[in-house]
Amino acid sequence: MDTLAVGGFVAPGFESVREAFLENLRDRGELGAAFAVVRDDEPVVDIWGGIADRAAGRPWQADTLQVIFSGTKGMVALCLLLLVDRGALELDAPVARYWPEFAARGKGHLRVCEVASHRASLPGIREPLTHEDILDDVRMAELLAQQPAETDPRAACAYHALTYGWLCGELVRRIDGRSIGRFFADEVASPLELELWIGLPEALEPRVSQLAYASGWGSRGWSAEELAGDELLDRAVNNPPLFPPEWIPWNRPRWHRAEVPGAGGIGSARALARLYSCLAAGGTLDGIRLLSPGTLERGRQTLSRRWDPLARADQAFGFGFELQTASQPLGPAPDAFGHRGAGGSTHCAWPSLRAGVSYAMNLMRDDAEADPRGQALMRAAHGALTAAARRNGDRG
Repeated sequence: MDTLAVGGFVAPGFESVREAFLENLRDRGELGAAFAVVRDDEPVVDIWGGIADRAAGRPWQADTLQVIFSGTKGMVALCLLLLVDRGALELDAPVARYWPEFAARGKGHLRVCEVASHRASLPGIREPLTHEDILDDVRMAELLAQQPAETDPRAACAYHALTYGWLCGELVRRIDGRSIGRFFADEVASPLELELWIGLPEALEPRVSQLAYASGWGSRGWSAEELAGDELLDRAVNNPPLFPPEWIPWNRPRWHRAEVPGAGGIGSARALARLYSCLAAGGTLDGIRLLSPGTLERGRQTLSRRWDPLARADQAFGFGFELQTASQPLGPAPDAFGHRGAGGSTHCAWPSLRAGVSYAMNLMRDDAEADPRGQALMRAAHGALTAAARRNGDRG
């Protein structure tokens, strides 16, 4: 098996993207990955390479699927915006209007926009959890409804790594009746013909890539002493441990089938690039309208820009979407919005270039800033898109 072979295609003018992908495999330690760019409904980059399953020796192929971790949050944000667009959900309404039990323990004042922008002071669940517990999204929502918001002031600026998904997913269930995975499948993935799921059909399990830790994985984490001495931190990032050093729970088929809307999405870079190209174009793709440009514009306006004292990082969020910060985590486009995932994956829209971009990989890295593999690909793609726009006389 040639681990440096790059499959797929790049359009004329995008050869630098393929070269950057090859450099990732050759020089940056990439295991297996895919990268895709869709502009104006047209794929201009769709490439893949490396190893999908190291133990089995299975190569990454055109139909390989990948866990995208917090990239799932962008999918959930879109579901909420669809409900906003249809008049079923108001951004500034109290969550309890749609989910009455949520008002318990003094949370009746919390608004939908606060929950969707990681400002609800609910970054973790207080009750001790097992790995099996977090596969039950209904039970997790019940626990969040029953507990109070945290009074530690750091909680108001703390990333809701898993609780974001359970909070927003329950809002969808209370308003629409469907689970977040079913709603996304019916209202987004099916009309746009996307191979993208929150809750993978069992028959597709053989196509899922197997995750692996890079040698430096965990170097930016928290020590056992830090976790033991900080209840809020322990609840937010270690209840239960999501990336235990001795095994990767996210490789298990049961986890793939479960609806874990904060981190459990599975799909292809091709599908995510197509989805974000729809959002880059204002909510319409191939004549299919998901939502109005006005609602989408509201969804990507800044609701929170802060230093997260638990994640120890600058962050910016719209209505569920991650926005750019000074380190440009979403590539060179200043107007980018979307969401990254643990380990290095990045999925976003670049509206000024009318493009959707997605990088998915299976080697989990823990870099201090943005992952150099994805950054190299996005720099090359941005340069090629910008050059193409200039040739076409397009100011974007």
